[in-house]
Amino acid sequence: MSRINQNISSMVAQRTLGSQNMNLNKSLQRLSTGLRINRGADDPAGLIASENLRSEKAAINSAINNAERAEQVVNVAEGGLQEVSNLLVELQSLVSSTANEAGVSSEEKAANQLQIDSILQTIDRIANATSFQGEKLLNGNFDYQDTAAADATELSDVKINSAKLADDGTALSVDVTVDTVATTGTAAIVGGTGTGNFDAGVDGNGDDIGSYTIEVTGSKGSQQFTFADGTAMTEVSNAINSFADQLGVSASLSANADDVVINSQAFGGDSFVRVKELNDGTTDGSGGTFIGNEASTSGTFSANADYKDYGSDAVVLINGSQATTDGLTARVSSAGFDVEITLDANNGGNALGTFSFDITGGGANFNLAPSVDLASKVSLGIGTVTTGNLGSGSAGFLSDLKSGAGANVQNGDLSKAQSVIDDAIKKVSSLRGRLGAFQKNTVGSTISSLGVALENTAAAESQIRDTDFAAETAELTRGQILQQAAIQSLSLANSSPQAVLSLLG
Repeated sequence: MSRINQNISSMVAQRTLGSQNMNLNKSLQRLSTGLRINRGADDPAGLIASENLRSEKAAINSAINNAERAEQVVNVAEGGLQEVSNLLVELQSLVSSTANEAGVSSEEKAANQLQIDSILQTIDRIANATSFQGEKLLNGNFDYQDTAAADATELSDVKINSAKLADDGTALSVDVTVDTVATTGTAAIVGGTGTGNFDAGVDGNGDDIGSYTIEVTGSKGSQQFTFADGTAMTEVSNAINSFADQLGVSASLSANADDVVINSQAFGGDSFVRVKELNDGTTDGSGGTFIGNEASTSGTFSANADYKDYGSDAVVLINGSQATTDGLTARVSSAGFDVEITLDANNGGNALGTFSFDITGGGANFNLAPSVDLASKVSLGIGTVTTGNLGSGSAGFLSDLKSGAGANVQNGDLSKAQSVIDDAIKKVSSLRGRLGAFQKNTVGSTISSLGVALENTAAAESQIRDTDFAAETAELTRGQILQQAAIQSLSLANSSPQAVLSLLG
């Protein structure tokens, strides 16, 4: 066929050349950008998947930055707490040295008190000055707000270490249920029936024993007491109470005033009372004194009776979870909820029943996950470390050590001062430990986990979107060859109609 109006071969060659040019341009674009998908037309499904993965990468990177920022906040807070801890140790030294009364002049006591006042002022200044980007860290700004003082007088102390609160401001209710009360160690010195006096009893020959020696031991120490026959039980009780602080026990008369009941001052399984007879001879149950586990006038105890009784810990549920207890203190720690309470035995707290309080706000909140929701939030309570808050409700607070207060070192109660400092050191150390655990176990582990997640997400996104240069350069070479072949074919197709001229020759 020799037609010249329609060069079909040329049209085929042109179409093929256009296709090859398009493929070649696509290969050049992928090689120049490094991306296999540059527009939706390249791979619609792959584009959707890769964009989702890109979004996840951005969220993971933000979460890593958040975790690193949280670590920096904790570093600043811990630095302030470390200095406060050093100052508390210095306070301990000043109080201990001042207690050496015979070797310390009044001028030296005044100088020590001056140092103590300066240290207390410095602690308050550190608490109010330690900040991160203007946010105060140690002045109670990140402590939790609760209604415990108003709604749960049965609690002497509430420590909220962590609590996740909803973003809408809904308060978190905390229900405390006492299933079993805490007890103290208890022993009794049973005197003569109906006399109210100490009856030393008789010896093996039936002769009256002139005196009776016992040893009373508590969690803090032991002391021996010798009482003459006929000593009033009131005096027995007073004698033991005069050593109450050294022994860790307290004594009181029984209801019938014939017996002395000795209780450990503390509650719980670690508290105990031990009463041991040290003198020879025997006692009789009818008239002599003996040692028992309760105030009673019946029973017979042999000579050298040795009775020891331990207290027991309370059994407490907090929001339905079994709490770990130590005496009157109970704690529940779970994901996002860490609360420690102390029952107030003086206000009905150590009694069967349920009482509640609400956590209404506060805490330092960090978002340590790619998503923004309650599950991704980590909340940490940073308590106040001012002198009015360091210490305890039972012993007192550091502010009691300032000049004119009850525990100053010039004319105040030095034993109380030391107890206050001990409690303050424990409180600061506990806070530093919690911050360290948060930094190491929560923040550190989160950064490591997010780093792995970022690597895997980036690898998945790269697999979908990035150019495989080995395959694409091979495709480029193929396209170049096909392009050249198409150009050559088009040249031949265009010259083919010229053969018709030979027919006209």
